[in-house]
Amino acid sequence: MKRREFIGHFGAVCAASVATFRTALWPFAAQAQNSPPDQSAAGQTAVEVGQVATLQGSATVTRGNAPAVALRVRDAIFRNDTLATAANSTLGITFDDQTTFSLSANTRIAVNEFVYQEGDGGNAATFNVAVGTAAFVASLVAKTGDMKITTANATLGIRGTTGVVDVPQAGPAGGGGEARIKLYPDSDGHVGRIEVFNRQGGRLGALTQGASAFTIARGPGGGFRAVPFQIPPGEAARDRGVLQRLFATHTIGRRMTIERLRARGRNRPGPNNRQPGRPQRQFNRNPRPGGPPRPGGPPRGGGGRGRRR
Repeated sequence: MKRREFIGHFGAVCAASVATFRTALWPFAAQAQNSPPDQSAAGQTAVEVGQVATLQGSATVTRGNAPAVALRVRDAIFRNDTLATAANSTLGITFDDQTTFSLSANTRIAVNEFVYQEGDGGNAATFNVAVGTAAFVASLVAKTGDMKITTANATLGIRGTTGVVDVPQAGPAGGGGEARIKLYPDSDGHVGRIEVFNRQGGRLGALTQGASAFTIARGPGGGFRAVPFQIPPGEAARDRGVLQRLFATHTIGRRMTIERLRARGRNRPGPNNRQPGRPQRQFNRNPRPGGPPRPGGPPRGGGGRGRRR
């Protein structure tokens, strides 16, 4: 083979190898769209706090300055994520404490804070509803710590309950319509409580009865106030559909959350996980003649021999 022909043949082989490598690498690049946010600068490890339970249509997540990427069922959700649904789309998210959100079309919320540890009294969560309709079932964080939902003009203290938050799209002049806060019974009929505050911490009122509601309206002097209102029949019918979807998502999301946390526990060092560099007691689990091994240690009699009867 002449030198020129050899060089041409070698170049073709290299180009084919590069193309093959790129093809093999593509699935990993696609998978990286839902990779955890980089928090190395803060000296923290990103930990997922929730998971996509249901999705109809399309929805996206935005992390930091990265462009928005499409979400899929079972994708992980992290603190500081911003979630958004497209037109004619719905998204269901369930968090580690089993709190569930169901977002209607054209809704955007942010997970500003989420800290949950089973048995801990310092649990806390804050979600911001920027626009759209977000229904929620509050769970363990609200019962053991502090759960808040914020809008542009109000902060809601959630005391273990089901609710719907409507935030209208901003108008041409930049001023949005009046947000609506609604309290509904849980799926078992229990009715919780929603405390309403202005963004400065001043208390505006509380919802304590099923199907009760506030409008966050501008009051005298430029402040805001919580105005009670009767939910119109058409809006109540729409909310029933929203709640039906929410409770179905909650059922699915709870099951997924239990599975995910079990898998996470198996992958973490603990009493039942061997840690590198640490000796682990070995037990002789040879079965006794005619029966299974004795739980918790070696069979009686030593050396795996059974006692003669």
